[in-house]
Amino acid sequence: MKAQSNNPNLSRRGFLATTASVAALGVLGSGCSKSQIKSTTDAAARAVTGKIPVGVQVYSVRKVAEKDLAGTLAGIAKMGYAGVEFAGYYGHSAKDVRKMLDDNGLVCCGTHTQYADLAEDKLAATLEFNKTLGNKYVIVPWLQGDEKDMKNSWLKYAERFNVLSEKLKKQGMWIGYHAHAHDLHPLGDTTSWDVFFSNTNKDVIMQLDTGNAMTGGGDPVAILKKYPGRAVTIHLKEYSKTNPKALLGEGDVQWTEVFKLCKTIGGTKWYIIEEEKDAIPPMEGIEISLKNLKEKFRT
Repeated sequence: MKAQSNNPNLSRRGFLATTASVAALGVLGSGCSKSQIKSTTDAAARAVTGKIPVGVQVYSVRKVAEKDLAGTLAGIAKMGYAGVEFAGYYGHSAKDVRKMLDDNGLVCCGTHTQYADLAEDKLAATLEFNKTLGNKYVIVPWLQGDEKDMKNSWLKYAERFNVLSEKLKKQGMWIGYHAHAHDLHPLGDTTSWDVFFSNTNKDVIMQLDTGNAMTGGGDPVAILKKYPGRAVTIHLKEYSKTNPKALLGEGDVQWTEVFKLCKTIGGTKWYIIEEEKDAIPPMEGIEISLKNLKEKFRT
């Protein structure tokens, strides 16, 4: 998924659709209890890092992961990541993925979950799958409003997310929405992003993506200030007007201010690196990004 494309999430939506149906089979009959979701916690990850823990969106390395998910997760752990966020499971069951995580000391710090899988007839199975992974953060990666009635369609999404947040809260989980460039495009005197987050309750996670936001004309710093406490998980992605190959810390994002706001008012529990440039091999890209994060910003 390229933040710069006209339809940035088309490949991710298709990817999620093809992997979720197979993976979902593995959760049926798992008997996962609410206590299982507590066995891999933010606190445990924070205890290891001493700071806001850093995860990576596995979509960044999907071409490698689809061939060898277990080996990919092992490599991610060796780089020093504390957790991973999924956008598909490559045909593996929730139980099998959980074992891979446990074998490598990784936490599931989120899943990108299709909105359709949160419909009432699918919700229980979707949450059970996430519980098996030990995941608390269920993030919808893409929504598209109705071009004929854009504002009202986003208000309807907000209403549904408020309902979902109450349902998930009872199970120790949170619902959220992830930013793409189109969310920050002008919508009259506002944006679909502002319509949505101005009308959702504080428990709906605002998963800002710094690179996607800037691609769409948004300002990550201003967004973090406008919605304090909502950036529970945040995607760290570089943006550069002049260097399309720039990795984290090498472009135009005001990282020092972003990290300051995350630590002081953002309510941030996880930094999640997402790297989608094809300039270098994907595993190398996420390793350099993590190294830059630690060395340039002492984060």
